[in-house]
Amino acid sequence: MNDIFTPSSMNMNLSQVKTGTKVKIKSFENDEIILKLMEMGCLPEEEITVWKKAPFGDPIYIMVSGYSLSLRADEAEKINVEIL
Repeated sequence: MNDIFTPSSMNMNLSQVKTGTKVKIKSFENDEIILKLMEMGCLPEEEITVWKKAPFGDPIYIMVSGYSLSLRADEAEKINVEIL
């Protein structure tokens, strides 16, 4: 199995990142949501910025590939990231 689809050794996922922080996507937690995320531009090694979060952290708004995207918190939890 390709390691971009397996959990990384990092313990930070996108839902834990503070607003205004720029991160790089490292891997995805499971196969169920990979295709949907990749179709929306959330590719491994893609740099994204957490733009804003709704009250209680759901949804999370990110900037990816020049456009804004909203993700549910459960989707964001499945994206492992590295802070830049």
